[in-house]
Amino acid sequence: MPADAFTLEHLKTILREGAGTDESVDLDADIIDTAFEDLGYESLALLETAGRIERELAISLDEEVLARARTPRELIDLVNTHLPAARAL
Repeated sequence: MPADAFTLEHLKTILREGAGTDESVDLDADIIDTAFEDLGYESLALLETAGRIERELAISLDEEVLARARTPRELIDLVNTHLPAARAL
Protein backbone atom coordinates (compact mmCIF):
# COMPACT_ATOMS: atom_id res chain seq x y z
CA MET A 1 0.00 0.00 0.00
CA PRO A 2 1.12 3.60 -0.45
CA ALA A 3 3.94 5.04 1.55
CA ASP A 4 2.86 8.67 1.40
CA ALA A 5 -0.33 8.96 -0.61
CA PHE A 6 -3.31 6.97 -1.77
CA THR A 7 -3.42 7.03 -5.57
CA LEU A 8 -5.75 6.17 -8.41
CA GLU A 9 -3.74 2.99 -9.00
CA HIS A 10 -4.31 1.91 -5.40
CA LEU A 11 -8.01 2.63 -5.75
CA LYS A 12 -8.25 0.66 -9.01
CA THR A 13 -6.59 -2.34 -7.36
CA ILE A 14 -9.02 -2.24 -4.45
CA LEU A 15 -12.02 -1.80 -6.75
CA ARG A 16 -10.97 -4.78 -8.88
CA GLU A 17 -10.20 -7.02 -5.92
CA GLY A 18 -13.20 -6.05 -3.80
CA ALA A 19 -16.08 -5.09 -6.01
CA GLY A 20 -14.93 -6.39 -9.37
CA THR A 21 -15.45 -4.51 -12.60
CA ASP A 22 -18.28 -4.18 -15.04
CA GLU A 23 -17.26 -5.65 -18.40
CA SER A 24 -18.34 -2.45 -20.13
CA VAL A 25 -16.01 -0.30 -18.02
CA ASP A 26 -12.31 0.21 -18.66
CA LEU A 27 -10.73 1.17 -15.34
CA ASP A 28 -7.50 1.88 -17.19
CA ALA A 29 -9.16 4.72 -19.09
CA ASP A 30 -9.25 8.27 -17.75
CA ILE A 31 -11.74 7.70 -14.93
CA ILE A 32 -10.49 10.12 -12.28
CA ASP A 33 -13.54 12.40 -12.61
CA THR A 34 -16.07 9.80 -13.75
CA ALA A 35 -18.94 9.18 -11.36
CA PHE A 36 -18.73 5.84 -9.56
CA GLU A 37 -22.27 5.17 -10.69
CA ASP A 38 -21.16 5.50 -14.33
CA LEU A 39 -18.32 3.07 -13.59
CA GLY A 40 -20.85 0.51 -12.36
CA TYR A 41 -20.19 0.94 -8.64
CA GLU A 42 -23.29 1.43 -6.51
CA SER A 43 -23.37 2.33 -2.84
CA LEU A 44 -22.88 -1.24 -1.59
CA ALA A 45 -19.77 -1.70 -3.73
CA LEU A 46 -18.42 1.61 -2.47
CA LEU A 47 -19.02 0.59 1.14
CA GLU A 48 -17.04 -2.61 0.48
CA THR A 49 -14.32 -0.54 -1.16
CA ALA A 50 -14.24 1.88 1.78
CA GLY A 51 -13.99 -1.03 4.21
CA ARG A 52 -11.01 -2.43 2.32
CA ILE A 53 -9.33 0.98 2.26
CA GLU A 54 -9.89 1.39 5.99
CA ARG A 55 -8.42 -2.03 6.77
CA GLU A 56 -5.43 -1.67 4.48
CA LEU A 57 -4.53 1.87 5.55
CA ALA A 58 -5.67 1.66 9.18
CA ILE A 59 -7.89 4.72 8.83
CA SER A 60 -11.54 5.43 9.54
CA LEU A 61 -13.79 7.09 6.96
CA ASP A 62 -16.97 8.84 8.06
CA GLU A 63 -19.90 7.28 6.17
CA GLU A 64 -21.63 10.63 5.58
CA VAL A 65 -18.47 12.17 4.16
CA LEU A 66 -17.79 9.01 2.18
CA ALA A 67 -21.26 9.22 0.61
CA ARG A 68 -20.35 12.63 -0.83
CA ALA A 69 -17.34 11.19 -2.73
CA ARG A 70 -18.91 10.66 -6.14
CA THR A 71 -15.78 10.21 -8.23
CA PRO A 72 -12.41 8.48 -7.79
CA ARG A 73 -10.74 11.90 -7.38
CA GLU A 74 -13.07 12.83 -4.52
CA LEU A 75 -12.53 9.48 -2.78
CA ILE A 76 -8.75 9.67 -3.22
CA ASP A 77 -8.73 13.20 -1.80
CA LEU A 78 -10.83 12.05 1.15
CA VAL A 79 -8.53 9.12 1.89
CA ASN A 80 -5.43 11.29 1.63
CA THR A 81 -6.81 13.76 4.17
CA HIS A 82 -6.85 10.89 6.68
CA LEU A 83 -3.37 9.54 5.98
CA PRO A 84 -1.28 12.07 7.94
CA ALA A 85 -3.29 11.39 11.09
CA ALA A 86 -2.98 7.64 10.58
CA ARG A 87 0.77 7.92 10.00
CA ALA A 88 1.19 9.91 13.23
CA LEU A 89 -0.20 7.06 15.35
